[in-house]
Amino acid sequence: MTSGTSLTAAAASIVGRHTQAASLESTSATTTYHRKTVDGVGVFYREAGPNDAPTIVLLHGFPSSSREFDTLIPLLATRYHLIAPDFPGFGQSEPPPPSSYVYTFDNLAKTINELLEQLNINKYTFYLHDYGGPVGFRIIPAHPERLQALIIQNANAYKEGLGAKWAAIAQYWADPKVHPEVFDAFVSLTATEQRHTLGTSHPERYNPDTWTDEYAHLSRPGQGEIQADLLYDYRTNVASYPAWQAWLREHRPPVLVVWGRNDPSFIAPGAEAFERDLPDAEIHLLDAGHFALDEKNDEIASLILAFLAKHSV
Repeated sequence: MTSGTSLTAAAASIVGRHTQAASLESTSATTTYHRKTVDGVGVFYREAGPNDAPTIVLLHGFPSSSREFDTLIPLLATRYHLIAPDFPGFGQSEPPPPSSYVYTFDNLAKTINELLEQLNINKYTFYLHDYGGPVGFRIIPAHPERLQALIIQNANAYKEGLGAKWAAIAQYWADPKVHPEVFDAFVSLTATEQRHTLGTSHPERYNPDTWTDEYAHLSRPGQGEIQADLLYDYRTNVASYPAWQAWLREHRPPVLVVWGRNDPSFIAPGAEAFERDLPDAEIHLLDAGHFALDEKNDEIASLILAFLAKHSV
């Protein structure tokens, strides 16, 4: 038979456990979902964390969306304000046809910058991944006073970082009509899966819904033309590398590089090359692939929190 004291103690223990559980970080508790119209385009974004905390803007890669940051956001939102937009044509943002929206990296950067201005965000740390790199590297020189720090995750800015597949893509840039097979391979289901899984030693950690959802998005009507335009325009990013490097040398922002070293697209020398222009950069090569958050989410979150605290952001 249980005494009243024991029952009280048991109840207190249960309450204590429930109180502890209620304080755990969770996406549902921290993330909200929004839309803004920017120059006639509906732009979707995720938001989390205290509005009065320093802001981190998370810029996603191809062919993903802000959804790629779902597991990272709650780990940072305890201390930071997070904004993670979807580029036009990606995720939940509107995909206007190329006849009404020009799909270039210049234009994506213009849209995202105008979104941030609408949200009155005039100080931020950028987290750049893949396509987020050329978007961010266009915004930064236009508004250098707004950048507090820079986190670079498999977002290339050096020719040393271009893997073997870029030789075929260079042929596509020279004449897209002669090499349609390059674009077909770029948006194939196999390529979409391998952007996540190639190089990993832990395939069981990868959720196949990720690449099947991305491939379903790529297969929607109109996506072929949108993504072909952006792949063709990517040549302007490679041409801009020297200008981006010069800006980094001149301004020396605090930089954290967290790079999946098994990425076959943007290879590890692309991470190490940042040290040439930024001797004080903090560079970590992780045992992960192109979407390093798939496998190293907690480690990357810890590195980000320590890095920003070190630089008083």
